[in-house]
Amino acid sequence: MTHRILILGGTTEARQLAGKLATRADCAITLSLAGRTESPVAQGVPVRSGGFGGADGLAVYLRETGTDLLIDATHPYAARISANAAQAARLTGVPILALRRPGWELVEGERWTEVDTVGDAVQALGPAPRRVFLALGRQEVAAFEAAPQHHYLIRSVDPVEPKLSVPDADYLLARGPFHESDERALLERHSIDVVVSKNSGGAATYGKIAAARALGIEVVVVRRPALPNVPSAGTIDELTAMVDHFVAGHFLGPDTERGV
Repeated sequence: MTHRILILGGTTEARQLAGKLATRADCAITLSLAGRTESPVAQGVPVRSGGFGGADGLAVYLRETGTDLLIDATHPYAARISANAAQAARLTGVPILALRRPGWELVEGERWTEVDTVGDAVQALGPAPRRVFLALGRQEVAAFEAAPQHHYLIRSVDPVEPKLSVPDADYLLARGPFHESDERALLERHSIDVVVSKNSGGAATYGKIAAARALGIEVVVVRRPALPNVPSAGTIDELTAMVDHFVAGHFLGPDTERGV
C-alpha cells in the first residue's frame, strides 16, 4: 500500500524530510510551499506552490487527493498555516504530525530583550537613533517605518518591495546558512548595536545570535506564537520514526503523549 503524504514546507527541515521519505516505496510525497520565496531551493519531490484558501480549502485538497497523512513542517512563526492545518485535519479526519523545531535558549553572556510581536520590537528599540540589523524576513520589516530615526540593515532572501519609507536603510540579499564568523564580520562592518530576530531555532541562522553575544550586542527577540497541540517531534529523525509508526498502523493519535 502506498501512503499519500502532504508536507507543508518552506523550511530546510521540510525539504530534508521530504527527501528522506521520498526514498520509501510505500510513501508518495508532495511538498507544499507557500510561494513567498521567488526562487525556492530545488526540492527533489513533486511540489505544490501557493495557498489553499484557508482550512476549508486545505480540507478540500486533502479529500480530493486522497491524502493519508498531513505533516506540518512550516516555519515556527507560520501560526496561521499551522492553525489551518490542524483544523483541516479535524475536518477531514486525516492524521496530522508536526515538526516543531526547538527554539534557542538564552545563554550566559547574551543580552536578550524578549517581546511578543514585531510591533513590540519596534518599541523596544527606544527613541534614540540606533544601528539596527533586521533579520526577520521581508514580510515583517514594514512595521519599522514607525521608527524612522534608526539606521536599518535589512537582510532577506528576496528583495523588499516596496523599500521602507525611512531615510537610512541598507538592503542585503542572502540565503542561509549563516556562520558565526561571517555574521560577526557583518555586524562589525555595519557598526550594528542591536539585532532584531525571531527565535527561529536551528543552526542555520544561529550565527547572528552567537556573533551578537561575542560582541556584547543586544538582541531583541520576538517570542514564538502559540501553535496547535498536535502530535509533534523536534527533529527529522524523531518525526521519521513517527511516520514509521503511522505506516505500520500504529499512528500516534491526538491523545498520545506529544514529542518535544
